[in-house]
Amino acid sequence: MDHTALVILLIACCALGLALVALGLPGLWLMVTGVVVYALVTKFAEIGWLTVAVAIGLALLGEVAEAWLGFGLAKRYGGSKRAGWGALLGGLVGAVVGVPLPLVGSVVGSLVGAFAGALLFEYLGHGDSDRAVRAGWGALLGRVAATATKIALGLVIAVVAVLGALRG
Repeated sequence: MDHTALVILLIACCALGLALVALGLPGLWLMVTGVVVYALVTKFAEIGWLTVAVAIGLALLGEVAEAWLGFGLAKRYGGSKRAGWGALLGGLVGAVVGVPLPLVGSVVGSLVGAFAGALLFEYLGHGDSDRAVRAGWGALLGRVAATATKIALGLVIAVVAVLGALRG
């Protein structure tokens, strides 16, 4: 396969990965896969081990940031660890349940799920509806912040990968 076609495929993989991140799906890992495949196909001529390691590191950082923001903001808004777990589980369930809605279903589902999960888990733990609503709000904000963070990290992965590929 010629160099131009490979670069175009890498760009497409990165663009699709960013779209998946926005939908609450594992787009960073699709981007990492694209970087690794490009490196393997070109025998690491343009994209080397350092670029692959940076892409993997940034994707891992995105996952840690997502968990930290979800838990952290739910807690900051008065929720317990229970609310953090509710936000995480609710966001995952919401993303899956929302998938049937075209384009935005998983986004809306993950946001609503994070809010509802934190609210429910917090309410079941303490019975305080005001505290539960605050925890749910924090979880929702955490989900939005996590998505924005993962998109920013995805943009860095894309730029590093494409610039590396264009050197060839």
